[in-house]
Amino acid sequence: MNVKYLLPVMMLLCASAGCAQQMTLTDRMATKETKALFKNLHKLSEKHTLFGHQHATEYGKGWSGEANRSDVKSVVGDHPGVIGVDISGLSGRSPAEIAKTKEQLRKNVTDTYNRGGVTTVAWHFSNPVSGGAFYWKDSISLPAVKYIIPGGEAHGKYKAILDDVAGWAKSLKGKNGELVPVIFRPFHEFDGDWFWWGRSHCTSDEFKALWKFTVSYLRDTAGVHNFIYAFSPDNIFDTEEKYTERYPGNEWVDMLGMDNYGDMGRYGKYNLDAAVKKLQIVSAFAEKNRKLAAFTETGLESLVNPNWWNDVLLKVMKSGKIKMSYVLVWRNDISSPTHYYAPYPGHPNIPDFKKFYDDPYTLFEKDLKNIYKE
Repeated sequence: MNVKYLLPVMMLLCASAGCAQQMTLTDRMATKETKALFKNLHKLSEKHTLFGHQHATEYGKGWSGEANRSDVKSVVGDHPGVIGVDISGLSGRSPAEIAKTKEQLRKNVTDTYNRGGVTTVAWHFSNPVSGGAFYWKDSISLPAVKYIIPGGEAHGKYKAILDDVAGWAKSLKGKNGELVPVIFRPFHEFDGDWFWWGRSHCTSDEFKALWKFTVSYLRDTAGVHNFIYAFSPDNIFDTEEKYTERYPGNEWVDMLGMDNYGDMGRYGKYNLDAAVKKLQIVSAFAEKNRKLAAFTETGLESLVNPNWWNDVLLKVMKSGKIKMSYVLVWRNDISSPTHYYAPYPGHPNIPDFKKFYDDPYTLFEKDLKNIYKE
């Protein structure tokens, strides 16, 4: 038997009342399942990290829309512990397309929950005041942040978009009618310039105002109580001061993360010492401020290093007192010969990935027992 499956249920529980007092969500009205997920992820991060894969159960290499399928499951017989989805399709499209996307995403999230897995929600938010989609394009994009924060001329439009997000969030129901908790990660990689909410396209104060309004509106006005809010810059920092330059404050964030491809082998360049240092900064700041920590995005496109899972990713994750609740690699494109980040049947990287899967440190979906119960 895989030794991971011997993980006792009690590992999912806080060891003392002190833990419960220390770890508190920003939403005081959060559902009991959301509170349990938050605390259990923190407890598990002391000795483990959940493995995640973006769009894992929506599509993969050469397939799309097949029930209970993922490339990871096809390789090791188990889904990732964390499934990444994206609500990019909830704005900037026709009402019929938005309705269809809502239902597809709702089913994906609830299916994951009913199996016992965890969902993290990204938002590649199409520019609400100009063209250019979510990427910044100098010729057509407008710096939308200042338009959609309170006082901006498109603020009403943004509230309508958030109403749609809130309606979708409240449609996520488990098999017993309970709200499904998700990790909501908006405006990621904000320290770069490639998205319209990036560093060069809004001031620090404007970004903080956007973050605070978004959380406040969803939580306090629209009544969403099943979100864990995740703050995740890219890897363009090397000190806590730089990491927190646009941090809105503890009352607005539940999880601290980082996206990092650049130090992990992109374009053949590795700087594992830098990756470890940055994760240590995130982990330490999270621990100090009683937040969760996560390696919110990483990966090696095409998996050209046959030993990447163990010699790079696992080595980094196990270094230097780092405590991460999960690590997520990016998606497997349906048809691209190069754009994939997890192995699929027949890929030469499989033996290394199976070793990664078998390591007691990594948790996949079947390892998660009662993660939504305190």
